Amino acid sequence: MKKTLLFSFLFIQLLIHGQVSERSLSAEKWQFKNTKENTWLAAKVPGTVHLDLMNNNVIPDPYKDENEKKVQWVENEDWEYQTKFNLSNAELQHQNIDLIFLGLDTFSEVYLNGKLLKNTDNMFRTWTIPAKDYMKSGENILQVRFKSAVTAGKELAQKIPFAMPESPRSFVRKAQYQFGWDWGPRLVTAGIWKDVKLNFWDQAKVENIKVEQKSITGKQADLQVNAEIFAEKPGKYSLLINGKNQEVTLKPGSNAVSVPYQIPNPKLWQPNGWGNPNLYDLKITLQKESQLIAEKTERIGLRTVELIQEKDAKGKSFYFKVNGQPMYAKGTNWIPGDSFSPRMTKEKYQKLIKDCKEANMNMIRVWGGGIYEDDEFYRACDENGILVWQDFMFAGSFYPADDAFQKNIESEVKDQIERLQNHASLALWCGNNEIDEAIVNWGYQKQFKYSKNDSLQVWKDYKTIFHQVIPDAIRKYATADKQIYWPSSPSIGWGHKESLTEGDSHYWGVWWGEQPFEIYNEKVPRFASEYGFQGMPTLETTKSMFSVKPELSLQNGIIKAHEKHSRGWEIIDNYMKRDYVVLKDFVKYNYISQLLQARGMQIAIEAHRRARPYNMGTLYWQLNDCWPVVSWSSIDYLGNWKALHYQVKRSFENQAILVEEKDGMLNFYGINDGLGKSKEVSLELEVNNFKGENIRTIVPNQKKNLEEVVKFDPMSIAELVGNADKNELFLHVILRGKDEKVIAESNHFFAKPKDLKLTKPNIRIKKISPTEIEISTDVLAKDVYLLGDTHFSDSFFDLLPGASKKITLSKHLEKLEVMSLWDTMNE
Repeated sequence: MKKTLLFSFLFIQLLIHGQVSERSLSAEKWQFKNTKENTWLAAKVPGTVHLDLMNNNVIPDPYKDENEKKVQWVENEDWEYQTKFNLSNAELQHQNIDLIFLGLDTFSEVYLNGKLLKNTDNMFRTWTIPAKDYMKSGENILQVRFKSAVTAGKELAQKIPFAMPESPRSFVRKAQYQFGWDWGPRLVTAGIWKDVKLNFWDQAKVENIKVEQKSITGKQADLQVNAEIFAEKPGKYSLLINGKNQEVTLKPGSNAVSVPYQIPNPKLWQPNGWGNPNLYDLKITLQKESQLIAEKTERIGLRTVELIQEKDAKGKSFYFKVNGQPMYAKGTNWIPGDSFSPRMTKEKYQKLIKDCKEANMNMIRVWGGGIYEDDEFYRACDENGILVWQDFMFAGSFYPADDAFQKNIESEVKDQIERLQNHASLALWCGNNEIDEAIVNWGYQKQFKYSKNDSLQVWKDYKTIFHQVIPDAIRKYATADKQIYWPSSPSIGWGHKESLTEGDSHYWGVWWGEQPFEIYNEKVPRFASEYGFQGMPTLETTKSMFSVKPELSLQNGIIKAHEKHSRGWEIIDNYMKRDYVVLKDFVKYNYISQLLQARGMQIAIEAHRRARPYNMGTLYWQLNDCWPVVSWSSIDYLGNWKALHYQVKRSFENQAILVEEKDGMLNFYGINDGLGKSKEVSLELEVNNFKGENIRTIVPNQKKNLEEVVKFDPMSIAELVGNADKNELFLHVILRGKDEKVIAESNHFFAKPKDLKLTKPNIRIKKISPTEIEISTDVLAKDVYLLGDTHFSDSFFDLLPGASKKITLSKHLEKLEVMSLWDTMNE
């Protein structure tokens, strides 16, 4: 008994005088209900009201069938969540207890034991509430009441004297895509979407750590660790960084403390394709009289990033210099991975970013209509060498700029900067997605019959938010090395010639403008931050749209409902007619739609890369999906690679040989995006027919140094093919090094896919192991598509006559099906 009492006494003393401690409330037993009803139902935190309604069988899964329409009523209701938790006398001995919500979506009232503690109005903010005075020993009741964001948005919209586009979404600080997009459903949700916790502390707490890189050489990295510490008890403390002690004196309240720290012989964080993304852990500990008060660990990378914009003869450059070297940006755009963000697991984040790394990417743009992603997303980018272009969450509309909105935005920016800025992957803050362009080009003013003063007010509000409030907040809250800011992406709309000569470009002449894919060869910008084309998801993901056995037909209403662009099917068909045989068979149509998407993006990417250093970046739209859908993604909702992702992997290789056909001539470009010394290379050309017979081989007497881009002497197509039928030939292009090893190779076809005179391939599959096969063919097998419930290391590839290719599988398949382009020409 005495030992138990002594232990309890020591435990209480540790709580009273010891370090800051946390306790999660997310795992408590939560309930929720419609405020109009009395029956409480079980809830999960983190979560959303739609997920809770599904789990309680109140609504069907909106991703299946045409159920999205059946759940629209949810957005107009108010919802209440509550839980009960117990506090011990020992916990109440702490001087301070903070109640922390990492994310509330969106308009809510927080009650503790019946007392209103906080009104919230921003999904993207962290809400820290000093709550000890409202707590008691034993049972406590925590309630969060959510008001419909649609209702709240409409009320805010009424305060503006003119109509705003996309109203009411632009008035609410929540994920804009929830209101529906041309690739996403309308699911305007509510709920406690991130963790809830209690923070117990006494003498002091560390509120934030910002690590600034002051300088770096091969011998030493000089850092400054900036700590924001709130002290309840003033006096002398010790701040330790990886054990290195610095005495600091804290006054009551908020303290800004800066401590220098050096790392000898630093290893740089390098982007994917340049080297290892080396990371360092900094353990920051706060002590008083050798007693641990608080500790945090920050994982950082040592690197420099600059955005270079210099006037030149053709306009103004736009590129990123990383570690002092110009970097050609290869990557994509990221949208939220689910319409219900709490369903995104760490494993899914890691897989998607590793899929980017495997596809030779080095940059990803977080699009401004979604969310500031989970810490795991940025951690994965850090670990895989993927730089992040980070939009703030504003997209494709007009936004107000009243005092309350400005203050809300500044707090949002502060919270996100303090959460994200230590990540090595963070390259750029961008104010918004397509708002400058929306104001200038989209005709909203005429549509809504704005007066001159209305139009002036819209532009004034825009300048206030994106040229004052946000950049001012970045300068205020970010360290000097993390302040690169770009107001709007794109800087100039794609209908203006200047969009190709300066800034970043969203070129939508393909798809929206319905221009042919070949226009990409002419419309090459300085930095392509958006462009894309739709393709169907894999068969597995298409089947997941159904709650019962699927009827796979292009006329099926369920499949039609999972295409959110109003003219999507029509546009896909129109493009398909240009390049392929349009089929009625669903499986083959699905296959061709993926090939079509991949073909368009290959043309764009290769046009961009050939234009280096005029063009210094290509980020296609888009990587992923938030539900099963026909979209611009290269990876579908279930994580399956579409043909586009396999093609991107090939198109983004660090070393490549690219062929441009122009005016009866072929131009050849050797590309090298890697670091290091230039390589001496030579070109080899093989003209073959589809049976594998060599028509001619040419080894031009050209040896050139390959640093970034080298152009070889052009060749006449007529000279290459002679009297042979171009529809029966292809050109195999090989780039060899000085040691005769193949550095890169590619195939060029002289006709569109629909015009190729293919013969039936005899495709043979040899099983090497349960997860490895070898595939071969007697004649050219174009666009070989491997079907099965597994991930293939390659698919949608050309298999040359007499050649073989080894493929690994993520898991064993009993049955493997294969298809090639020939099958679509002989339906």
